[in-house]
Amino acid sequence: MKLKKQVTVCGAAIFCVAVFSLYLMLDRVQHDPARHQNGGNFPRSQISVLQNRIEQLEQLLEENHEIISHIKDSVLELTANAEGPPALLPYHTANGSWVVPPEPRPSFFSVSPQDCQFALGGRGQKPELQMLTVSEELPFDNVEGGVWRQGFDISYSPHDWDAEDLQVFVVPHSHNDPGWIKTFDKYYTEQTQHILNSMVSKLQEDSRWRFLWAEVSFFAKWWDNISTQKRTAVRRLVGNGQLEIATGGWVMPDEANSHYFALIDQLIEGHQWLERNLGVTPRSGWAVDPFGHSSTMPYLLRRANLTSMLIQRVHYAIKKHFAAAHSLEFMWRQTWDSDSSTDIFCHMMPFYSYDVPHTCGPDPKICCQFDFKRLPGGRINCPWKVPPRAITEANVAERAALLLDQYRKKSRLFRSNVLLVPLGDDFRYDKPQEWDAQFFSYQRLFDFLNSKPELHVQTGVEPGARPPGFPVLSGDFFSYADREDHYWTGYYTSRPFYKSLDRVLEAHLRGAEILYSLAVAHARHSGLATRYPLSDFTLLTEARRTLGLFQHHDAITGTAKEAVVVDYGVRLLRSLVSLKQVIINAAHYLVLGDKETYRFDPGAPFLQVDDTRSGHDALPERTVIQLDASPRFVVLFNPLEQERLSVVSLLVSSPRVRVLSEDGRPLAVQLSAHWSSATSMVPNVYQVSVPLRLPALGLGVLQLQQGLDTHRTLPSSMRIYLHGQRLSVSRHEAFPVHIIDSGASDFALSNRYMQVWFSGLTGLLKSVQRVDEEQEQRIDMGLFIYGTRASKDKSGAYLFLPDDQAKPYIPKNPPVLHVTEGPFFSEVVAYYENVHQMVRLYNLPGVEGLSLDVSFLVDIRDYVNKELALRIHTDIDSQGTFFTDLNGFQVQPRRYLKKLPLQANFYPMPVMAYIQDAQRRLTLHTAQALGVSSLSDGQLEVILDRRLMQDDNRGLGQGLKDNKRTWNRFRLLLERRTMGSEPGFFCKLAAMFRGLVFPSSRSSDREVQDDRSTSYPSLLSHLTSMYLNTPVFTLPVAQMPSPGPSLRAFLPLASSLPCDFHLLNLRMLQAEEDNLPSADTALILHRKGFDCGLEAKNLGFNCSTSQGKVALGSLFHGLDVVFLQPTSLTLLYPLASPSNSTDLYVEPMEIATFRLRLG
Repeated sequence: MKLKKQVTVCGAAIFCVAVFSLYLMLDRVQHDPARHQNGGNFPRSQISVLQNRIEQLEQLLEENHEIISHIKDSVLELTANAEGPPALLPYHTANGSWVVPPEPRPSFFSVSPQDCQFALGGRGQKPELQMLTVSEELPFDNVEGGVWRQGFDISYSPHDWDAEDLQVFVVPHSHNDPGWIKTFDKYYTEQTQHILNSMVSKLQEDSRWRFLWAEVSFFAKWWDNISTQKRTAVRRLVGNGQLEIATGGWVMPDEANSHYFALIDQLIEGHQWLERNLGVTPRSGWAVDPFGHSSTMPYLLRRANLTSMLIQRVHYAIKKHFAAAHSLEFMWRQTWDSDSSTDIFCHMMPFYSYDVPHTCGPDPKICCQFDFKRLPGGRINCPWKVPPRAITEANVAERAALLLDQYRKKSRLFRSNVLLVPLGDDFRYDKPQEWDAQFFSYQRLFDFLNSKPELHVQTGVEPGARPPGFPVLSGDFFSYADREDHYWTGYYTSRPFYKSLDRVLEAHLRGAEILYSLAVAHARHSGLATRYPLSDFTLLTEARRTLGLFQHHDAITGTAKEAVVVDYGVRLLRSLVSLKQVIINAAHYLVLGDKETYRFDPGAPFLQVDDTRSGHDALPERTVIQLDASPRFVVLFNPLEQERLSVVSLLVSSPRVRVLSEDGRPLAVQLSAHWSSATSMVPNVYQVSVPLRLPALGLGVLQLQQGLDTHRTLPSSMRIYLHGQRLSVSRHEAFPVHIIDSGASDFALSNRYMQVWFSGLTGLLKSVQRVDEEQEQRIDMGLFIYGTRASKDKSGAYLFLPDDQAKPYIPKNPPVLHVTEGPFFSEVVAYYENVHQMVRLYNLPGVEGLSLDVSFLVDIRDYVNKELALRIHTDIDSQGTFFTDLNGFQVQPRRYLKKLPLQANFYPMPVMAYIQDAQRRLTLHTAQALGVSSLSDGQLEVILDRRLMQDDNRGLGQGLKDNKRTWNRFRLLLERRTMGSEPGFFCKLAAMFRGLVFPSSRSSDREVQDDRSTSYPSLLSHLTSMYLNTPVFTLPVAQMPSPGPSLRAFLPLASSLPCDFHLLNLRMLQAEEDNLPSADTALILHRKGFDCGLEAKNLGFNCSTSQGKVALGSLFHGLDVVFLQPTSLTLLYPLASPSNSTDLYVEPMEIATFRLRLG
């Protein structure tokens, strides 16, 4: 064994010396001026030889990388099997700080050089339309455009269609919001069921009539309440093309705040329901109402095998610009795509709204006359004071000519001779009279137009094939303005309490899906499926649909009426409770040492939940573990596909506590007081924090005993700064508390990576200094307040209309500061009237210790028309550029545009935003969607909460006055940019060789980088986001008489996945019988793009990549892969036949779905 270890170490050393020598040689060549002057001037006869040699070198580098990987595996195996000394205890240094001795096991950061090439930029053709460039070049001048006020006058010649007829495709539709002014159920009862019932009867009257529907959530509820006869009629209408289901998601989701897990999940739920009940596979996307459009949606739709899509809410100036350039129809491509595999045809509606007055043509006064629901005598009329007229034999020629003129003008904005004309609005066609008025009137108009060949128009036809020649576009359509400077950037933050609850539910759903799928597979494998509560699948289905419902563009956005928000909240909480039950049941089965002892008893659950909520609008209260003479056990679930080292904090009833590992080894723990306020400890409740290494997707076990271990139970020390306030402070003999009445200089906390400085007056962050650097980096946090305008138009649920620049937050009293220091974490808590700020620094190697844990408990219920913002100032030279994520899936560069108002420069931030320069990158990771901007160089600004007293005239009819106490959670990560790390070296090696021979391709790469169209987080940044958004689940075992059943850790995976892979879901599929699981699961993997140019040495955690390859056959402990088939994203289309091979390959940035059966 000792010899093997020596050989391994020597081999690694020899290889490192060889590689370093090669690096120095190449670096010298690269910097030789004479070489650069003559660079690239090779005779053609030598190019192919050089190319072959370069490929050979790349192959050798890959082989060396594989050798490194084998060495890594050998060393890890040796250290894992070695019986080393027990873990060393933390100790105090002379200056009073804590030191945690390093672990005896090594850590590896081994990244394949080919995996680094992706982020350097593709070699694909540059798109004609890059939205970042369009926004920079567009004047946004809002010139009056005539009848089309936000556009321009449109002219045409009647002979424009002599060669090819104009084909007009009119699409009757009804946009049904699953909650907005009314709750989902109330809308269904009062309107939606009547729309769908009328649809069935009316479409059967005339086979020429068509109807489009999008929201499956409503359709599924209606389906459950109709007769078998009516279901047969619906299937017939779908089969003959009269009824089209567009997009097919559970809802029409918001595209700003929704996370891609939830977007995919609601799409799968809708598509699976449609396939099961209607046999439908949607082909077109339909998004008429989301408030801005993300480039994540076209990717997801294309991977679900949809071929076209429609969008509507785009900034009016961009619509005008695209209309003038005939670019309203385009191929939407992802920024990283080099081979057009992500292209999807997109139609952008050109005018103000999706209602009838704004869809037939540029003049709403005329188009409104062809909305026959507005005929005189009805409940709604035309605001332009010219009502529709019934179509008769006497006026059909004149009315048809007027309508055709609008069609022709609209068609002049497009390159194709096929014109799409939506005919609908919110909750339309809810009465038979409207169906008759619209359909009979349009049929008369169409019959007349189709009878006049000299008009060169065909109406009511199916759209033909798309001709080639559409421009290619990349980028997104945020932020949206519908008129003037009315930017819809407020909803990025509105009602942050529920945005946070959404992500809590999402994390629980993903965790429950994975544990349930693994538990069922293991129970079936062991022949114990009859004992397991398979009926938990019903709870999973309900939770999927609840999460899906909340992705609706008036739910997660925070733009519904207060009573509707309550309804959403109740649904979210009910599903959260159900998912905890699913997790408890699965963990109970999987953690048992002897599965034969498993008994499901819903009345006496084996495990307790980690926290509870008293109501949908309440913050969670953590479970307190009652200690007594009997030992207590805690099961811990790591929902990450990576092994993780994290500090787990538990609340216990006694400060006399010992914590032991699964095998009985005593562990060092940090003991802290539990505070209910700035000055009051919670009696008889204490926090015990222990660092634990948990297996990927696995379960660990802890044992808690009452008793004192003075060597291992290490109390935190605390300083409390009162700043001259006369306050009484709780004390406890277990914790040294030092009270400082007045005066406070700046102070620092530190761990193995950094020293963090805070203001002694405010408690807010000031700077960070890395231990290997002499210079501090300014990271100055401040709180600011925005007001709203005094004019008629004010901020509301949708709009952000600030009165001026933000003003500093000035509290009535100075904050009380808590400064806690301990072996495993130290923290600063600043107690202000409206916000409590907590900054925690973990004293651990790896992901936890490399970033700052930052949280704000916000309560602005006493504010009037104010918004609270967090601003971070740094010395980073960001040059007006910042980066925000789209749906947690990709990162989009942004530019601060001075020509636009302040509110226009805010963007959605579902999971992260960063700024950077040539040396550094600062990333703010978030656990809830919020609005973000960078209003000056080196700055990030986040809106934490908004309280607004009035409606903003977008239909809601209410302000935002139902604020809750809300936790906003972040991680702040400062990284150095370097080419010295191993991945950087390999990238440099490959890129330099290619550049020497092919200078044109090298300059092409530089163009892509300079274009700033793509950017990627580092692998460390990806993992930091995952740690923040997928916390460890702590599940106390219920008190029971000793001895209880034996528990043992559950390790479902033979090894962690490559660290650029994310297991997005392991989603059990439904069997033919309703509400029961099938034998198959949906395995959904995402291979993330990452930037290798950020320092990756001494990170303290294991990470390796594998060029996109995963050996699935050997991945699952105790289970075999019985069936594996790649499918489209939502499993409707098989992409290949089932294969005997279980080796997978996924391209960077791609999401791959597989139908998987484990046995």
